[in-house]
Amino acid sequence: MFLGIVLLILLILVVLIVASCIKVVPQAQAYVVERLGAYQGTWGVGIHFKVPIIDRVAKKVLLKEQVADFPPQPVITKDNVTMRIDTVVFFQITDPKLFTYGVENPIMAIENLTATTLRNIIGDLELDQTLTSRETINAKMRASLDVATDPWGIKVNRVELKNIIPPAAIQDAMEKQMKAERERREAILRAEGEKKSTILVAEGKKESAILEAEAEKQSAILRAEAEKEKMIREAEGEAEAILKVQQATADGLRYIKEVGADDAVLKLKSLEAFEKAADGQATKIIIPSEIQNMAGVLASARELLTEK
Repeated sequence: MFLGIVLLILLILVVLIVASCIKVVPQAQAYVVERLGAYQGTWGVGIHFKVPIIDRVAKKVLLKEQVADFPPQPVITKDNVTMRIDTVVFFQITDPKLFTYGVENPIMAIENLTATTLRNIIGDLELDQTLTSRETINAKMRASLDVATDPWGIKVNRVELKNIIPPAAIQDAMEKQMKAERERREAILRAEGEKKSTILVAEGKKESAILEAEAEKQSAILRAEAEKEKMIREAEGEAEAILKVQQATADGLRYIKEVGADDAVLKLKSLEAFEKAADGQATKIIIPSEIQNMAGVLASARELLTEK
């Protein structure tokens, strides 16, 4: 009975020891294994077996990209302005063996290395350059940290300046400067707006004057054309009247010629003209002798015309 219990206990111990020797490495992890205190190998993803008592897992290493957020570090710029800057480092373990045996505390080492590198870079820049050159600072820090951490099996993928905290006096001066700059821009914008408004009003008046002058010009052209048309019509009317008078005169002469009383009619016309002259205000009338001899002829001519 006692022997059976001992065998059962031994069997349970053997099962537990065998189970402890079976290791399953999950995804994105690596196990560093030591044998009798010396580095034996690195286990990747999958199932592995170790020798009991002799082998042991020295370190479990996470291979995913990790983020280290370090507290603000005091730095001094080239123009002797003290500020505080906190950084964020994105890194990834590429060699588990170097990461395990390269440095005692890798995260602390990265933090101290980040602080010293940041001080070196900021020490060559002035305040304004520090505030406006984040991308340059990030690139320089990443390159420097990547080279320094390579012997530790760590690759620095990215470095970001999370926050830049200048002194309170500098912040107040910057706020006043920004306020003055905003007021200056506001005044410039207002002046530009007034300038554009004045220009638009002047251009409107100019366009209005041009349109008025154009309208006056068109009106003058229309009046001239109307006057010209009127003069043409009057000239045509006078020409037509003269033509009718000449036609009537020609018809009268032709009629007189047809009745065969050319000399008598001519004398008659002369007498009629004399009668019209006598109707005036002249007090003396000189009558040619030839007209006196024609007094009798005038009566005969009138009778002849009456009979016709």
